[in-house]
Amino acid sequence: MKNKASYLFVNVLLLISLFACSQEGNTQSKSKKAKTSNNQLLTNTAMDTATFGAGCFWCVEAIFQRVEGVHKVVSGYMGGNTKNPTYKEVCTGTTNHAEVCQVIYDPTKVSFEELLEIFWKTHDPTTLNRQGADVGTQYRSAIFYHNEIQKQLAEKYKKALIDEKVFERPIVTEIAPAQELYIAEDYHQNYFNDNPNQGYCAFVIAPKVEKFRKVFKAKLKKSE
Repeated sequence: MKNKASYLFVNVLLLISLFACSQEGNTQSKSKKAKTSNNQLLTNTAMDTATFGAGCFWCVEAIFQRVEGVHKVVSGYMGGNTKNPTYKEVCTGTTNHAEVCQVIYDPTKVSFEELLEIFWKTHDPTTLNRQGADVGTQYRSAIFYHNEIQKQLAEKYKKALIDEKVFERPIVTEIAPAQELYIAEDYHQNYFNDNPNQGYCAFVIAPKVEKFRKVFKAKLKKSE
């Protein structure tokens, strides 16, 4: 990202706001089947849902759990063609699922546009089917929209980033309708918080979380 990225992101947010007003794998080898969800994870009618794929879902979960207004983050698999896939199956790349996090949030405290900003700025949307050393279709950059407004906002934001040349390389983020979420195995949930000393957590996720805290200080939960 070029040095002017921060300035351009502000312009992008202004554009999105105006638009909105108008309308390492894990070493464990468990094979338990993923639980399914038909996107009925909402526990309160005041809550809304967003679903993002941005590399390893441990990383994505750790970021969004710390956002003020986010009620719950669920790690799972979406966008593939196999029912009830296991983590092991997804890692083969044959199911075509992406590792995703479904974010349940209070739109009166954090907007979808703000979640989009966090999504775009906490991973590299220009690397196809990979994030850092994590390589495979399951690590692809993706926004799975739940309604037409989310679709339009995601596409508008992506176009603005492209037009402003915020990234030197082409953005490869997939924008697609949300499908059935297959909830990942229990040991994947709340992974970073429960395993802070695990190698991947300590050397990959922790630095990302620390950077997030500095860049998005105003959006952190009070407990952070």
